[in-house]
Parts: sequence; C-alpha cells; structure tokens
Amino acid sequence: MKRQFLTGHEVAVLACIDAGATHMFGYPITPGTEILTNWIHHTQKNKALEYLQTEDEIAAGFAVCGAVMAGEKTFTATAGPGTVLMQDALSMADGMRLPFVCIVAQRGGPSSGTVIYSQQEVNLAIHGGNGEGMRLVYSPSTVQELYDMTRKTFNGAWKYRFPSVVLTDGFLLKTRQDVVLNTDYPNVEAEPLVHEKEYKHIRNIYTVEEELYEVLQEHKRDFDAMAKEVADYEAYKTEDAEVVIVAHGIVGAATKAAVDMLRESGKKVGLFRPKTLSPFPAEALNNLAEHCPSLCIVESSMGQLRDLVKQALTVSAEIHGLYKPAVGIDVEEIVSFIQENYQ
Repeated sequence: MKRQFLTGHEVAVLACIDAGATHMFGYPITPGTEILTNWIHHTQKNKALEYLQTEDEIAAGFAVCGAVMAGEKTFTATAGPGTVLMQDALSMADGMRLPFVCIVAQRGGPSSGTVIYSQQEVNLAIHGGNGEGMRLVYSPSTVQELYDMTRKTFNGAWKYRFPSVVLTDGFLLKTRQDVVLNTDYPNVEAEPLVHEKEYKHIRNIYTVEEELYEVLQEHKRDFDAMAKEVADYEAYKTEDAEVVIVAHGIVGAATKAAVDMLRESGKKVGLFRPKTLSPFPAEALNNLAEHCPSLCIVESSMGQLRDLVKQALTVSAEIHGLYKPAVGIDVEEIVSFIQENYQ
C-alpha cells in the first residue's frame, strides 16, 4: 500500500483493475468518459486487459451481461442519458441475478442537462428497471471511498449475485485527493455462470405469474440477508445532536465540514451519511431518529434521498430539507440553512 495523489477517474479505474476486472464495455459520455479512456490507456500497457467501445450504452450493458455469464469480471461506466439506456440490461441482470457492475457518474437532468454536478440518478440506480430495486448501490463521498467502495462493489456483485452500482458524480471524479490503494484487499473470485460443456439456462421470462412471484420471494430473502452484511453508514457527531443532517456522496463531504463549523458556533448538529443507498441502513437511521427526531435532508436533487429516508423510517420524525437539483451545494450554504431554519 502506498499513498498517491490521484483524480477520481484514475482511482476508479485502478480500483477495477485491483478488483480483478479484465474487461470494460462502454460508450463515451461526460463526465464518465475518462473512465473509459483511462481504462483503454491501461490496456496498452497490460495485455491481460480488454475493452470494447460499443455503439451505445444499450450494447455496452448487454455485453457486460454476456461477459459475466462467461465468468469474466467486467464492468461498464455511464452517466445521465446513458444510465437511462443501461436500464434494459440492468433489468435483465436483476432477473437473472448477474454480477453486473456499473460506475455511474451522475449528471444534471432531465435529458442531457448539465455534465458535472447532480444527485438525480438515485432512483435510476436503484429502481430503474421494471422490478423491485434489489441492487447494491454505494455512494462515495471522497476519492478514497471511491476506491474502497468500487472494490466492495465487485465483491458484493460476485458474492451475492445482484447488480451493483458505484453512484458518483463528475465533481468527485475530477477531484484530486490523497488515496491509499489497498492491493492486499481480498477479492471474491469470478466463475462462469454458464459452462461451455454444460448447458445452463438462466431464466428471465416466466409465463406463469405465480412462478415469478416465488422467484421474487427468493430474491427478496437473499437481498434482506445481504442487507444485514453490507448496509453501511457514517454517523458523525450524532451522540448529542439536536438536529441530524442526512446527506450522501459529495454533498455528504460538504455536510461533514458544515457540521464542524456549526459545532464551533454552539449548534448541536450531526451528520448521518448512508454509504449504501441500497440496501439502505434503515435500522441505524431509526435508532438515531428515536433520540433525535429532527432531520434535515441535504441533496442535489428535489428529494430522491428524502424519499429513501421516508421509506426507511418507522419512527416519527420531522423532516426539512435543502434541495438543489443539479447544483453544487457548498459548506457555507448548509451552515446558513441550518442557522436560519433551526433556531
């Protein structure tokens, strides 16, 4: 392990390589294009790595499905409209329980929108397909977490066989920070899901409703069991908090700094930051809300994180929020919002 000064794009690619990925299928789209180009750069030096720039994100998604069925650790990266196009393949991966790994560099929407800052792809990442949203979704807030969570995403995908997403954004991908690459981190090994000499049909179409119902019940049992092992969060200065801010990803990083500033001014404010948006750390949030029922959601969206929080809560809580879809949220804005709205 050694400390390096790298961009998020560079770290994302190195994390995929360290996770044992050998193939990337993708299509250029800002702000995730550098993941594809950096991967291609590594293939020129390491002939064990392969890539294919497909004609669109639909083709890239289905190429990932085929490769993982053959036992290859592979991934794709996309953003915005590309994430929309990717849902067809992701939904098939939902039904077939394929270890599909996707890095999503969120961009502002709807449609092509803007290209750097957004948290508007939460719903797409979790619920984008015509299913129940049983996917593993990590939300890193630092370049170090981007590396660590990408490694965990590959392991989770191959261990539990659910499609898995690293949900980041252009701001974090273009940020340069100190990071330690833990190459000693153990990998879950890949194996073919369909063997060359042994026919194996992985179904994703059912003609009898009751049969699909039983399959979904099995998926749900597996997902709930996985949730107990992988659901993760950070609770920062929440022990005596009178207000808890809930934020994720890059906004969570700004919120953490805002909490420190608010504490210096005498306000008892804490941060609850879900690291996994799916499965959501519901038990931890409810335990926190029992003694601090005043929650403030801060997100670069009109309420996609808020909706996850409301779905997770089983105790009464008062929820307010700072919602700025597709706009960067800085530390001073968060401080001002709390000072103005929580006397």
